[in-house]
Amino acid sequence: MTSAYAYPLLIKQLLHTPMAVAAEQEIIHAQVSRYTYRDFGRRIAQLANALTQRGAGPGSVIAVMDWDSHRYLECFFAVPMLGATLHTVNIRLSAEQILFTINHAADDFILVHEDFAELLGQIASRITRPVTMIVMRDAAVAGGSRGPSDALGFVGEYETLLADAAPAYAFADFDENTRATLFYTTGTTGDPKGVSYSHRQLVLHTLAVATGLGGVPGNGGLHRADVYMPITPLFHAHGWGIPYVATLLGLKQIYPGRYEPEKLLRLIATHDVTFSHCVPTILSMILASAEAATTDLSRWKVIIGGSALPEGLARLAVAHGIDIHAAYGLSETCPFLTSADMLASRGAGDTVGIRTVAGRPAPLVELRVVDPHMLDVPRDGKTPGEVVARAPWLVQAYLNNPAATDALWAGGYLHTGDVGTLDATGTLRITDRFKDVIKSGGEWISSLELEDIVSAVAGVREVAAIGLPDAKWGERPALVVACVASGTEAAMEKAIRAAIDARIVAGQLSKWAAPNQLFFASALPKTSVGKLDKKAMRVTYA
Repeated sequence: MTSAYAYPLLIKQLLHTPMAVAAEQEIIHAQVSRYTYRDFGRRIAQLANALTQRGAGPGSVIAVMDWDSHRYLECFFAVPMLGATLHTVNIRLSAEQILFTINHAADDFILVHEDFAELLGQIASRITRPVTMIVMRDAAVAGGSRGPSDALGFVGEYETLLADAAPAYAFADFDENTRATLFYTTGTTGDPKGVSYSHRQLVLHTLAVATGLGGVPGNGGLHRADVYMPITPLFHAHGWGIPYVATLLGLKQIYPGRYEPEKLLRLIATHDVTFSHCVPTILSMILASAEAATTDLSRWKVIIGGSALPEGLARLAVAHGIDIHAAYGLSETCPFLTSADMLASRGAGDTVGIRTVAGRPAPLVELRVVDPHMLDVPRDGKTPGEVVARAPWLVQAYLNNPAATDALWAGGYLHTGDVGTLDATGTLRITDRFKDVIKSGGEWISSLELEDIVSAVAGVREVAAIGLPDAKWGERPALVVACVASGTEAAMEKAIRAAIDARIVAGQLSKWAAPNQLFFASALPKTSVGKLDKKAMRVTYA
């Protein structure tokens, strides 16, 4: 009988290196908590003991409803390390959608910040199975008094339960294919779909992202001297998996709680944050803050994902000194598939074109662009097709949804639903979502191309290109624009149309792509994860 250790790829293995080499490094929750990695390891054990004492164990499903906090990071580790599943609840969904995800996931525990207790109270009576509830608070209740949220029957408060729990826990080995995390992705129709990942998938994703971002020379990419602050909600694809990478590398980590532009900028300045990730709308919100003009952002590296990085936003970020790059992936891809070339963008001249493309595949990613028959289109950077992929961390199935799973994996590759091109260097450029492509008189018009042009017009804060019904052509493009200053709409329309006409005259844009209509709004509607909600705009402006 062999005595060799098989070393299953479990999330607990990600802790060995940071605990050995960065035990005194800090993890900070803005104005709430500050402690070392050594304390972090102890608190993971205390949380495991507190949950185990209340009946949690292998196979349990433990939901979390919290802001981005040190508690959330502890749950990222302690819950799956028990052999349980961490269900990260999207707190921005409607109450009915949250109820659906809780019931569909078959949650056994719900750990909820008191800010969301009222929301949970609206649906608690319709949760279909018994759940144990634990409240989270950023500060102790004065004098031990009870808050209104206690009416839900919490078994205790998070910090109190940890304080009463033993500081050591012997985490067992188990099958690396055990489910570790679960969250829900929302589409344009139907109920949210459950997306889950195993320990093996998360460990491999962590190693691939660390390798891909860590291979950039100099101060680019992500390395062990960085200070990390996520600005992607931790409920969204486990913060794009970067908290696992940051912990593996032993980075100083800053968790901001609720996203407020001024607070985020102060945290960047106070803690010298050097690496973050977010969707375009969040970065736009931060740079629109008055404090952005007086905050040194010259050491800040930002990865943009969730939707395309518009040229105008990229130029604004670069003007602030931010080292910005696009990345690409889906909830169903854990999420990283590609990132912009962070080495090429360090060259001289205008590098915005390099920074805004989806970029090159991460390690272990097989990426193809195919026609409707699953045949590869030419790698000429011009011929479009659907982006399909394989990697060892892609979701294997939607939870209890075989029909959607079959469509997702038709032909043995994960179908992204995105239209893109590949060039000879393996660089991917996303040209649109299938559902957002504007189909006009037999021509396909890229909404992203129009948005790129308009986003670079001075005075444009946000823009969305959408297709609206047209009796003659089927669809015609329209623009919905939010301006930096109100009362400038007439001048802005003139400037926008001039920018589009200039691209048409230069032969860079088809004349069919010139929008028929231009609408102005004070703000553009967003989805629960901060993306532009084009479905809502198509309904509004139709």
